[in-house]
Amino acid sequence: MASVSDVLSGLGEHRLVPVVVLDAAADASGLAEALVSGGLPVAEVTFRTPAAAESIRVMAARGDMIVGAGTVLTAAQVDEAADAGASYVVSPGLSRAVVERCGERGVLALPGAVTASEVMAALELGVTTVKFFPAETSGGAAAVKALAAPFKDVRFVPTGGIGPKNLHEYLSIPAVHAVGGSWMVPRDLIASGDFDEVERLTAQAVALAGREALV
Repeated sequence: MASVSDVLSGLGEHRLVPVVVLDAAADASGLAEALVSGGLPVAEVTFRTPAAAESIRVMAARGDMIVGAGTVLTAAQVDEAADAGASYVVSPGLSRAVVERCGERGVLALPGAVTASEVMAALELGVTTVKFFPAETSGGAAAVKALAAPFKDVRFVPTGGIGPKNLHEYLSIPAVHAVGGSWMVPRDLIASGDFDEVERLTAQAVALAGREALV
């Protein structure tokens, strides 16, 4: 398994983290191929359905993707994700138990933090990159900028309500490590098996993020 620092660097290199909800593990292979072919070999598979762990196992087994688990709420789910091959774990909020278990299992922890107190709590646990969620309803890009000001060494992964129209607002912030989103992996397209369209949307997202990086 890649080191925690390598995984973090990889997420920063791609700048985008597709947030995936899979209703059937049988769709995992097709989705993985669409993401890789679209130029974005990254996935955050959320623990919102029973298919999550097996889907992570299928995608991680390819060996050419950075696959993580999302919506992880407990230490037991960290174990389930790590056993399936996840190299990072994303939580909607900050849980000491989850962060500590990630450390024990050697996987990157990206806990949610949207206030100064939560960021300070994350720092106390040794976490310097946090998920900013839900981004748009927590103040959006302006809030990320304001929160980044006193925390010079903290990086953020805003997620929630972000799409092609406001992506630039976040990627233009130096403290933003990457941006999470689901617009390139719509749940209905995955369920219907329309992976050609997922690949097209993914390629569009990659191109858009690339243009933002040049601004």
